[in-house]
Amino acid sequence: MSTTSAAPQEPLPTVENAVPAADPHPAAAEEAGAARRSGRCKKLEAQLRGEVGRAIADYRMIEDGDRVMVCLSGGKDSYTLLDMLMSLARRAPVRFELVAVNLDQKQPGFPADVLPAYLERLGVEYRIVTEDTYSIVKRVIGDGKTMCGLCSRLRRGILYRVADEIGATKIALGHHRDDIVETLFLNMFHGGRLKAMPPKLVSDDGRHVIIRPLAYCAEKDIARYARGRQFPIIPCNLCGSQENLQRAKIKAMLRQWEREDPGRTDRLFRALQNVTPSHLADRTLFDFASLTATRAPAGAEADI
Repeated sequence: MSTTSAAPQEPLPTVENAVPAADPHPAAAEEAGAARRSGRCKKLEAQLRGEVGRAIADYRMIEDGDRVMVCLSGGKDSYTLLDMLMSLARRAPVRFELVAVNLDQKQPGFPADVLPAYLERLGVEYRIVTEDTYSIVKRVIGDGKTMCGLCSRLRRGILYRVADEIGATKIALGHHRDDIVETLFLNMFHGGRLKAMPPKLVSDDGRHVIIRPLAYCAEKDIARYARGRQFPIIPCNLCGSQENLQRAKIKAMLRQWEREDPGRTDRLFRALQNVTPSHLADRTLFDFASLTATRAPAGAEADI
């Protein structure tokens, strides 16, 4: 990763009295297992890095000289996002800077020391922003109601402000392929809109470019990678623990579909990249009113 003298042979154990033999080299076996796990993690890292690189190239997310603000929540997705972007920054043909930003929303029990310690070890530039949005959300939203909407709006406004303060040219979020597909169904089922999360967009005020480099990555692969890398995960106790959220129901639906028909989630995502407006019904995207048949002149042969 010796030759021993022959020992007297003992009777082969029967089914009834068979006992698994102890590993004569437990340390070696443990080392071999760790090596296999490390190899799988490296393979998964290469896969995810390739998917992130393709998404960045396809949507021109990052350009030479960009200063990218990486929004780090302490969850598996944002840790993986930062990890992938740091890896690509060392290899990419363009030069760009990364600044990790965490918003401490003063949730009870939030371990404020975890992220600074982790980022110090990485040696990446970072900023911790403290804003008590928790108290605002708890005061405005009644018990048992979904807090995600207000929480996300408050968080977005703060992050836009911080992006201006640090001179960020791009804001990177940790949404992945499954998040995008889930949002599609949330909007269809509850908003009557055919709308998802785009891999890249400009904020409503036109001042910020938001990118989602994990857009091609499956959540299950990110989860496996986060376990392998042993990221210090910080759970969201504000909204993540609320039961019966509509997104949780959509997620469960998609998981069931995936069990019944593996690959369906990926095909749903690819459908978002292959849109035919003339075969939908949005009159603002396609001029249905002006559609007329092209009639051949009398006596002319029709094309078939």
